[in-house]
Amino acid sequence: MAKIKVVHYINQFFAQIGGEEKADYPAELRVGEIIGPGTAFESAFGDEAEIVATIVCGDSYFNENIDKAKADILEMVKSQKPDLFIAGPAFNAGRYGVACGTITDAVLNELGIPALTGMYEENPGVDMFASKLYIVSTKNSAAGMRAAVKKMAPLALKLARHEKIGASVVEGYIPTGVRVNFFEKERGAKRAVDMLLKKLSDKPFVTEYPMPDFDRVAPNPAVKDMAHAKIALVTSGGIVPKGNPDHIESSSASHYGEYCLDGVEALSSETYETAHGGYDPVYANDDPNRVLPVDVLRQLEKEGVIGKLHDKYYSTVGNGTAVASAKAFAAEYAQKLLEDHVDAVILTST
Repeated sequence: MAKIKVVHYINQFFAQIGGEEKADYPAELRVGEIIGPGTAFESAFGDEAEIVATIVCGDSYFNENIDKAKADILEMVKSQKPDLFIAGPAFNAGRYGVACGTITDAVLNELGIPALTGMYEENPGVDMFASKLYIVSTKNSAAGMRAAVKKMAPLALKLARHEKIGASVVEGYIPTGVRVNFFEKERGAKRAVDMLLKKLSDKPFVTEYPMPDFDRVAPNPAVKDMAHAKIALVTSGGIVPKGNPDHIESSSASHYGEYCLDGVEALSSETYETAHGGYDPVYANDDPNRVLPVDVLRQLEKEGVIGKLHDKYYSTVGNGTAVASAKAFAAEYAQKLLEDHVDAVILTST
């Protein structure tokens, strides 16, 4: 029996081309090459499948040139006539996850080739594509590569053979939202009692109806004396000094920037811009104060409404950024704000 032919998609990092400085690497087809995680897949496939080509594309290039990148990659995939397409795994890398989801969806629906990808459950690509694709749940970093491949490879082979795919808890993919009737071995009443007994005994159990986990943050007490308060500005609207010196990504930001406002009375289009890729930047670039209201805060400072505007502001891009990343950013700069004796923060978006 002929081996299943596989085309594998990876980003510039896993192709060992480079990190963020090479994120603009255009899509490239490497026929006959097995690169990075491809070696793990090849080992897991054994004699059943082989990777016939690897497609490499930089994360920034893909997300900033989606239509062209997608069209080019689809032509590359078609040229190899594969039986299966695998993207990633992307773990918790947001732009990589969006790229993997986008191209996997395109290969599946436009070329009709079985396809799957893998990523961490908080990757923005999951929200975008979980209802459309088989996305295998992975750990949040490449340290979980072995475990990811162990789950992805068997499911990939099943898809290539057009075999019946079982429930998400069996196959290891993130739930798609599709409900299917089936017969359990034990009655619901017994399963419920078993779960209750485990819960009462502090033993691990798996619920059959997981509830969403909403993050609730209790508000701090109101600032009583605004006239003497130090106020800081923080934004997820991507306002940065001209040229984006910290190279904050336009989508799925991996970091934030800290910038000085000392002596700045208002932001201008000559010295500031937005790095955000999720909204039309024209009005923000024309007047960055529309997103980061330095001009208004300076006026309030002069009028004595507030005591002082903090001489630093923190900025990142919220577009597609993972919740876990956003929490990590906030925890870091919140500590800096406390050390600088800031009394309150105004957080702006877009």
